[in-house]
Amino acid sequence: MTRITLVQGDITEQQVDAVVNAANSSLLGGGGVDGAIHRRGGPEILADCRRLRASRYGKGLPTGQAVATTAGRLPARWVIHTVGPVYRPEVDNSALLASCYRESLRVADGLGAETVAFPAVSAGIYGWPVEDAARIALTAVAESGAAVAEARFVLFGAETFEIFREVMVAQGLG
Repeated sequence: MTRITLVQGDITEQQVDAVVNAANSSLLGGGGVDGAIHRRGGPEILADCRRLRASRYGKGLPTGQAVATTAGRLPARWVIHTVGPVYRPEVDNSALLASCYRESLRVADGLGAETVAFPAVSAGIYGWPVEDAARIALTAVAESGAAVAEARFVLFGAETFEIFREVMVAQGLG
């Protein structure tokens, strides 16, 4: 069973096997977590992403899917890129958000990763309400059946960390 942990901090500093990137579909970098991972990881990540775009993902990575690249200069071995849905209150995209976590763990299992660091996918610029994002994320990871030993949620800020902690306790996961 995968142990779920929470930390407040910078995902680019995590010494884990794989870091999950809240990417945009282009895989070519962006803002927020995506930009931070590309900046700290260096050009090797972008080069791998360009190879993916030139081959399998010519139209970009679909929302809810995941794919791995090198981690470049990050203290991890791999980056697992996943594209979260943009929050729209009139459309229930919660299954797509849950898929980001399940697919990232599936990719991690395929790589043999033991430890995976997750951001709060879609809870930043994509506008997903943090409490709902936390509920979906924690449930998806807890129910995934992944072989990963630790799924570490790395949350950038006291408020987001506290919301995830409260949801985790309410779900009986911590």
